[in-house]
Amino acid sequence: MPTVLILGGTGEARRLAAVLPPVYRVISSLAGRVADPARPAGEVRIGGFGGPPGLASYLRAERVDVVVDATHPFAARMSANAALACRETGVPLLVLRRPGFAERPGDGWRHVPSLEAAAALLPGLAERVFLTTGRQGLAHFAHLGAQWFLVRCVDPPQPPVPPRLEVVLDRGPFTVEGETELMLRYDIGVLVTKDSGGSMTAAKLDAARALRIPVVVVDRPPVTPGVACVATVEAVVAHLQA
Repeated sequence: MPTVLILGGTGEARRLAAVLPPVYRVISSLAGRVADPARPAGEVRIGGFGGPPGLASYLRAERVDVVVDATHPFAARMSANAALACRETGVPLLVLRRPGFAERPGDGWRHVPSLEAAAALLPGLAERVFLTTGRQGLAHFAHLGAQWFLVRCVDPPQPPVPPRLEVVLDRGPFTVEGETELMLRYDIGVLVTKDSGGSMTAAKLDAARALRIPVVVVDRPPVTPGVACVATVEAVVAHLQA
């Protein structure tokens, strides 16, 4: 029975674990950064590997036949570690990356390469910021005392955080109606998001477009050169079966 290790934490990873036929032994690995993660079907492993050497040892110990990197598009370190460990062990690696958000007529997007660049851009845009980049990057905005931040995340953030801050604990999917009401209620002047793609969080972009709110979009890091990459769960299944 071939063993498939899914580096997960995304909706696509959970769906892949659920649809893979029983001819495979499926192990899903979760980073453990969320207190109550949605658990996928099959075997589940939670926690880090200890860098590329630890992951390589795990691949050998569990006799993994293929690794599917279905982590978040911004989990650059885990993706790099997977590429190194698979290269060392000779285990095939396939990356599952959903397409990024698509810019549409009427959008006021400002593309930036990093959270640091997003923070540098904010003082010239608006005072009230809807920040949807996750709790782990809030330190990049902690020095901005003139801006007020509405932050949405799954778990409460830890310092350092911006001094003027309100936190909303919530998990998608979100609706356009709900996002519109939220932005109007808090008088949001600019939205900051990562180009993570997917339908669960795209509604905020539709709401911002309708309200003519500018959006700062942090571009996603590139996939490791030379690694096969597909965009859908169905493409992963077809790849494995081939």
